[in-house]
Amino acid sequence: MKPPQEDFSLKETNPHLGGGKVTGDKLTSTYDLVEQMQYLYVRVVKAKDLPSMDITGGCDPYVEVKLGNYKGTTRHFEKNSNPEWNQVFAFSKERIQASFLEVTVKDKDVVKDDFIGRVMFDLNEIPKRVPPDSPLAPQWYRLEDKKGDKGRGELMLAVWWGTQADEAFPEAWHSDAATVSGTDALANIRSKVYLSPKLWYLRVNVIEAQDLVPSDKGRFPEVYVKAILGTQALRTRVSQSRTINPLWNEDLMFVAAEPFEEPLILSVEDRVGPNKDEVLGKCAIPLQYVDRRLDHRPINSRWFNLEKHIMVEGEKKKEKFSSRIHLRICLEGGYHVLDESTHYSSDLRPTAKQLWKPSIGVLELGILSAQGLMPMKVKDGRQTTDAYCVAKYGQKWVRTRTIIDSFIPKWNEQYTWEVFDPCTVITVGVFDNCHLQGGDKGGGARDSRIGKVRIRLSTLETDRVYTHAYPLLVLHPNGVKKMGEIQLAVRFTCSSLLNMMHLYSHPLLPKMHYIHPLTVSQLDNLRHQATQIVSVRLSRAEPPLRKEVVEYMLDVGSHMWSMRRSKANFFRIMNVLGGIIAVGRWFDQICNWKNPITTVLIHVLFFILVMYPELILPTIFLYLFLIGVWYYRWRPRHPPHMDTRLSHADSAHPDELDEEFDTFPTSKPPDIVRMRYDRLRSIAGRIQTVVGDLATQGERLQSLLSWRDPRATALFVIFCLIAAIVLYITPFQVVALLSGFYVLRHPRFRHKLPSVPLNFFRRLPARTDSMLT
Repeated sequence: MKPPQEDFSLKETNPHLGGGKVTGDKLTSTYDLVEQMQYLYVRVVKAKDLPSMDITGGCDPYVEVKLGNYKGTTRHFEKNSNPEWNQVFAFSKERIQASFLEVTVKDKDVVKDDFIGRVMFDLNEIPKRVPPDSPLAPQWYRLEDKKGDKGRGELMLAVWWGTQADEAFPEAWHSDAATVSGTDALANIRSKVYLSPKLWYLRVNVIEAQDLVPSDKGRFPEVYVKAILGTQALRTRVSQSRTINPLWNEDLMFVAAEPFEEPLILSVEDRVGPNKDEVLGKCAIPLQYVDRRLDHRPINSRWFNLEKHIMVEGEKKKEKFSSRIHLRICLEGGYHVLDESTHYSSDLRPTAKQLWKPSIGVLELGILSAQGLMPMKVKDGRQTTDAYCVAKYGQKWVRTRTIIDSFIPKWNEQYTWEVFDPCTVITVGVFDNCHLQGGDKGGGARDSRIGKVRIRLSTLETDRVYTHAYPLLVLHPNGVKKMGEIQLAVRFTCSSLLNMMHLYSHPLLPKMHYIHPLTVSQLDNLRHQATQIVSVRLSRAEPPLRKEVVEYMLDVGSHMWSMRRSKANFFRIMNVLGGIIAVGRWFDQICNWKNPITTVLIHVLFFILVMYPELILPTIFLYLFLIGVWYYRWRPRHPPHMDTRLSHADSAHPDELDEEFDTFPTSKPPDIVRMRYDRLRSIAGRIQTVVGDLATQGERLQSLLSWRDPRATALFVIFCLIAAIVLYITPFQVVALLSGFYVLRHPRFRHKLPSVPLNFFRRLPARTDSMLT
């Protein structure tokens, strides 16, 4: 018997969002895209007049907050009778199995901690606070001894019932993390918001050098320039003018991140022999003083002195005579620095903020919960998962809190982003936290991937709340595996429908990408450098967003050769061509009189169109208009999701998966096979990208009438109706003449920017969002 097939489908859910405050598809509460979760909050502010407990007359106090089986503690202070903690504890109401809250002040000791006093609360008497009410003011409470009599010292507390919308929620210690100890571990499980560093393209135009002094005066120098910025290193070609005043006029492109930490280091080197180069001069240029360019206007060039150090009696000394190098350096603010795959870009704005256009709407994401997560590790002899989510859109990354030891975690956290372009993608990833309780002692622990979801905003209807459970799929060497499901609530709100429609006629990328385009190899290399910079910067945040998480979210390594992806892209092309093949078969049936009535009608239609050629174009556009209106009934009602069949993940051969998960360079022997194998993978990776791009164009053509992007299809359907009317009242000969003259127009009347139809076409969605990477 065959094993049961896993369910990889998208499921619509009906969560109780916003406490049930729903009006149609619109929600009206302040924290409305998640289910309300009740928490008991305890804010421990400070204490005063605590008694001395040690022989030396001191007191090392800390506070223990206990509710049933859950217990949280503050940090302790040494020799302090008036400590200030200002820490918040949150206990989930779902897990509370007690009727009293006990807040105890203790004295830290080597053997056994001493009891100082406590405050008891009846849970039924604790007030409720609904955000956005004003914060609850803390009060002084007299400490009691174990018998309930008044003791010495007072404790300032605030205790209230609230929800996850409370401002204290992000920084609170949660009862979900009751088994986690240590300040670093606690910081690593809290929800956080991160910002990507501001990235610039640095253009270095190496023009010429003067007065170079090679060590060997009797030979013509073979001079080139090497430029280093952090881990990036580029070099020019060897100058063709083999003199002491060489010329290059070459551009070198780098990625730089603010704040600029490292200078640009340029060195002029002479190739004196095989694998032997002599440095003729160096200079370091701080990027803080480099000009910033917003458009294509040239900037002024500058001469920089080259320093050369020589060894004199074992010491480095600077030469008095200085050579010079002529450079034109600028930080390009008119480009968008690509750090994501172009198919899944979440931001298309240029670097310079002065060139940004107003936002067109707001994206709201509610990360509700997950179901059926797979065990990711073994802890204390049993399988467990400590799951958290990461969402990335634009420059803003968010990370939910980690839910400890749960296969059905509930986050119920809501986040918001400004939207500047609807043709962008938000990515949500789920990971297992492997850095709790000393899990990273060896330094090699990596957070495991559980799966990710991508949602293209242009496929969403505005002001509609989408609530679905998305399958979490991960490809393993033994095949595709469902790791569980994540429940999300998504809403895209548009501030101006007219402005958003107008965006469909704009270029997808900033103007500089078309006026001064970068080569494909440059973009590939710069994207790799950008992803490395982003991953390093975010891994240095506190707590860190680790490198393996950032690289998974940015699809690093998706360009590598894969037989599975190549087959998937090939069948995508065949699916696009299937429509043309179907039309050919239908026409063949017409010619062979398979259906006599249809053939007769086609003869009549053909006769009318030949006799009245002015009806040809209006008929075509009217036909497209009617098809678009007809397909409106079957328009997609849910966002696209990962499709295992489209990705050929469910039918991949084990040997193909073994090849896909092979290291690069390959680890397969022998050496000759390794060299050929790597070359094959490198070439085939480029081919698969081209094939995928061809499939994308065809799928965009298909999406014109599919209502996958409701706004784009509406624009196209309206255009077809208007075109049908205009072409009906305009003589065909005039249309043909104007079209021919427009196509053959003089280059003076052509623009470097893409045309409006081409911009519209490039913004159409394709099925790349549903591909497993």
